[in-house]
Amino acid sequence: MRFQFIADNQTSYPIILLCKIMRVSRSGYYDFLKRKQQEMTKRQLETTELIAAIKLIFEENKQRYGSPRIHRELKKRGYVCSLARVKKLMRQEGLYALSQKKYKPKQSSITLDSTPNLLVPKPEIVQANQVWYSDITFIKTLEGWLYLVAIMDAYSKRIVGYAMAEHMRTELVIQALRMATKQRCFSKGLIHHSHKGSQYTSYAYQRELRSWGLKPSFTGTKACLDNAYIESFFATLKKELVYQTNFHTRDQARAEIFEFIEIYYNRYRFHSSLNYQTPTEFEEQALIKLAA
Repeated sequence: MRFQFIADNQTSYPIILLCKIMRVSRSGYYDFLKRKQQEMTKRQLETTELIAAIKLIFEENKQRYGSPRIHRELKKRGYVCSLARVKKLMRQEGLYALSQKKYKPKQSSITLDSTPNLLVPKPEIVQANQVWYSDITFIKTLEGWLYLVAIMDAYSKRIVGYAMAEHMRTELVIQALRMATKQRCFSKGLIHHSHKGSQYTSYAYQRELRSWGLKPSFTGTKACLDNAYIESFFATLKKELVYQTNFHTRDQARAEIFEFIEIYYNRYRFHSSLNYQTPTEFEEQALIKLAA
């Protein structure tokens, strides 16, 4: 209370005089200001992270979720916040669920009913470039959020395409897809599996898939484990790199994530599901067996 009184009146009276009147030391007062600033910074970072999570859920559900559903989804993902706070942040960011009013909008995405979940029943995956998984996550930096799109080969668990940016618009997932298609040899009919986010259901992305002869497949409402492998990759990335590093800039995060994927994860990290081989080794061994 004494320190707060000084803070409230420091623009009107000298700090030395206020400290003398309140019988506190100047060093103690400055320590109070430092702690208060740290608490504010922590709160701001938590709010920034919460806003990013809200936006991600909002886009994943094609802008159909209002604050109650987003609040429930946040709780499922481990966030602790009140419904009132979610409502306030959504209003602040201009996030409003689509109106129930009937009208005929110009189509900008595919009809989800027309695209089945091609992983049910689950196909036997016997070679590389048979099924690709794709998903989006976000990385915290002191400069702001960095969004990462990754594409994984279901056979070898190798990350075959990825892209990073400070946004998660459709062009970001297209960039990751183009990287994968340029560096992999695959046949038409390869299954591309993802969630039903607006980036993946957009006509631009579906057109890109068709141009390469890829079959789109979406996670079903009762098939939450379809994308488990790439979600596991994101968990590994965050546990072994992101949570151990204080990224000052997005460029720093980009550089270290690039090294993690290209050097460490694909080439050096063993996977128990691959008989303790790396993704690169597993693919090389498969080619040797095929050629024998």
